[in-house]
Amino acid sequence: MIKKILVANRGEIACRIIKTSRSMGIKTVAVYSDSDANALHVRMADEAMHIGSSEATESYLSIEKLINASKKSGADAVHPGYGFLSENPNLPTELAKEKIEFIGPPASAIKAMGDKITSKKIASDAGVPIIPGSLVLVENVETAVSVAKTIGYPVMIKASAGGGGKGMRVAFDSSDVMQAFQSSQNEAKKSFGDDRIFIEKFIQDPRHIEIQVVGDKFGNFVHFGERECSIQRRNQKVIEEAPSPFLRDSVRQEMGRKAISLAKAVNYFSVGTVEFIVDSDQRFYFLEMNTRLQVEHPITELVYDVDLVKEMIKIASKETLSFSQEEIRVNGWAIETRIYAEDAERGFLPSSGRLALYSPPVEVKEALFKLRNDTGVYEGAEVPIFYDPMIAKLCVWATSRAKAISGMQEAIDNFLLDGVANNIDFLSAVIDTKRFKQGDFTTSFIEEEFKGVFTYMEPDKKLSESFGVIAICLDTITNSRFGEHAIDEAKSTDGGDEIVAMVGDKELIFNVRRNSHNTFTFISKKDLFVEIDWSPGKKIVNARLGDDMLRVKVRRNWDGYEFKYRGARSIVKVFGKRESELRRFMIKRSRSNDIKLVLSPMPGLLVKVAVSPGDNVISGQVICVVEAMKMENVIRAEKNSVVKDVNVIEGQSLAVGDVIVEFE
Repeated sequence: MIKKILVANRGEIACRIIKTSRSMGIKTVAVYSDSDANALHVRMADEAMHIGSSEATESYLSIEKLINASKKSGADAVHPGYGFLSENPNLPTELAKEKIEFIGPPASAIKAMGDKITSKKIASDAGVPIIPGSLVLVENVETAVSVAKTIGYPVMIKASAGGGGKGMRVAFDSSDVMQAFQSSQNEAKKSFGDDRIFIEKFIQDPRHIEIQVVGDKFGNFVHFGERECSIQRRNQKVIEEAPSPFLRDSVRQEMGRKAISLAKAVNYFSVGTVEFIVDSDQRFYFLEMNTRLQVEHPITELVYDVDLVKEMIKIASKETLSFSQEEIRVNGWAIETRIYAEDAERGFLPSSGRLALYSPPVEVKEALFKLRNDTGVYEGAEVPIFYDPMIAKLCVWATSRAKAISGMQEAIDNFLLDGVANNIDFLSAVIDTKRFKQGDFTTSFIEEEFKGVFTYMEPDKKLSESFGVIAICLDTITNSRFGEHAIDEAKSTDGGDEIVAMVGDKELIFNVRRNSHNTFTFISKKDLFVEIDWSPGKKIVNARLGDDMLRVKVRRNWDGYEFKYRGARSIVKVFGKRESELRRFMIKRSRSNDIKLVLSPMPGLLVKVAVSPGDNVISGQVICVVEAMKMENVIRAEKNSVVKDVNVIEGQSLAVGDVIVEFE
């Protein structure tokens, strides 16, 4: 049995591996870069070793440094997690030379499936349907344009190595191909050390469904059903669930059999995932095989009551599978939401910085409901610019999909995060949509529902009134400490006090009577009884408004309260009757819309400047490319103009708000 594991990764997946190893009585060794010296996985492991600078190529992508760390620490096995070197066949090959066990599949399978062109050929030979496309590498942009034209638009330009949405672009015409080809190459090179590219037909509005397979070193295989991964943006999964609300059972079983056929064809062992594109008629096509542990593996673990990391370790230790296909049964429903440090309101641009507040919901493990939060951070930790911006994976399990959705909504309502831009409110909005609840979505869902960017909704009439009611209660509780503008139960008359709540630009007038410190009667709302669980400084308000319970996130602003609830947001200002009358005379400030500067929207590296002083640019033209967290972000002109000055040079590090280009 393996005695000590070096975890060749970082973040939540490193912490995840450490937890299972500890439960099995196995010691762990963490590795870390300069940026991760105080990371959670370093704190959790039995030992920790520094392996290089913050750039992944100098640390987590260095096979030599990982092997040296393994030998120095006495680790007899290495677990790669996902990303980085997890699908690089050179890692298990070099480890074998040192007689160090690789907790994963054989190098031959990684190599065969890691090349998307080779994998398509093998899949086809194994009887697995494949997507039409080029079965040769595309060497340059001219060839890319020619191949795309032959296949027919739209096409998908894809990195031959790796996954996770890196190095993937959709092109609808030749100009898209020319722009996307170089970006795909650059991302693939930086993420996987491999810039090979191929092109295939882009199937519009499909479902993205994957099958979890497990095989031992003795030729035994099982599959744990499917995961639905269609809620994506930029080809990267955002919300996953198991099972799929879409598949017929007969299709599910056929996909499982095909996935195992492919695994057998490459003599696979360990945990792996076969991904499929499924059209509206439930015809499925092989997409790729991920020869590693998937990001979304927790939902399979919750539905099937299995520890996939534990199975990987046992298989690496030459143990046979302890379960058969007949014993595997779907039990309940699980959903995973990925919490990212990214600005959803600004096109999901990555964010970085210190987590000033990190307060996830409490984990639950009960017979009818489970809540799990896989994370690699803590309050006060830094989110660096060098790696994937994932903060946590919030997972729930319940006995039905409806109950799982309800549980996830409540869990997100209780998740507090501050210090970096994040996508929590966006996830809440997605979960709350009618289409998601009905299971009616494809990989185009985010583009269709949110136009590719998240904008907070205006609260409807009922929610606006609820915001106004809650704001008045909060304002009274806060100000009663100072005797200012408070509705005092000792002074309230039977008619109550008249209070005005401005919810956005809506003026709502209430007659309110305070009954006790935290209970109120809103007389003008047919004697609505309101009970508030809140004290100044708290970020969440639990309010009972008559028969309704509402959990709202709140932030006190200098002139009011900012409320957020499931994708809706509003600023609420509270006034006494006389204040409301006088505020009408306040002068409103105006803001100029004549912006002549292109500012860096994120911290990152300027990899390309596409304009020069004196250039005439048109709306939509590429201005520059900024790389952050392994993704290239193209910044385009918002209007026709003339470049006055370029304030930066290629290769320069940028902070948020740095001036890149100035227009005349």
